[in-house]
Amino acid sequence: MIRLLLTMSLLVAAASAIAADEGFESLFDGRTLDGWEGDTKIFRVVDGAIVGGTLKERIARNEFLCTKRDFADFELRLTFKLLGKGANAGVQFRSRRIPNHHEVKGYQADLGDGWWGSLYDESRRNKVLVAADPAVVKQALKRDEWNDYAVRCQGPRIQIWLNGQQTIDYTEPDDKIERDGLIGLQIHGGGPSEAWYKDLRIKKL
Repeated sequence: MIRLLLTMSLLVAAASAIAADEGFESLFDGRTLDGWEGDTKIFRVVDGAIVGGTLKERIARNEFLCTKRDFADFELRLTFKLLGKGANAGVQFRSRRIPNHHEVKGYQADLGDGWWGSLYDESRRNKVLVAADPAVVKQALKRDEWNDYAVRCQGPRIQIWLNGQQTIDYTEPDDKIERDGLIGLQIHGGGPSEAWYKDLRIKKL
């Protein structure tokens, strides 16, 4: 019991330290899914990280854990790890739940072979808006290990960095596309896989 309380205290302290860094606010307390909504049979907290999916069975469909708050202009930082053969996932932003559906529509910083570091438009235009340079991804990515993502949105401009290497600098040409929305964590439908996310923090611009 004492060890558990000590571990929880350390997680809270770590989350607070991360949030305080450079004016960022923590989106995840390291212990619970407070402030998030989604299927808790799919998403859970393990060792201070949010984990989507399982390595024990197939993932029936795309699932998303989303913030309960909207964000417009911001810089988002997080750490992720993707496990499983053919695993695919992503980080949604400026996104919306589709009513009476399991899908989310909006921008996605993609995860997975052939997709790392790319900008995808999930369940809206259903296409890669900008593909990351494979050479940059090869140099930056640490496969099956923890990696860092940074996503910066300011007006129509969207930038993405993978482990400090910029992969995307995109300006949205369509003024009708929403410039605010939810942050979401995806696990893609398919074979057994897990997407791990931690150290989620955001700074409003």
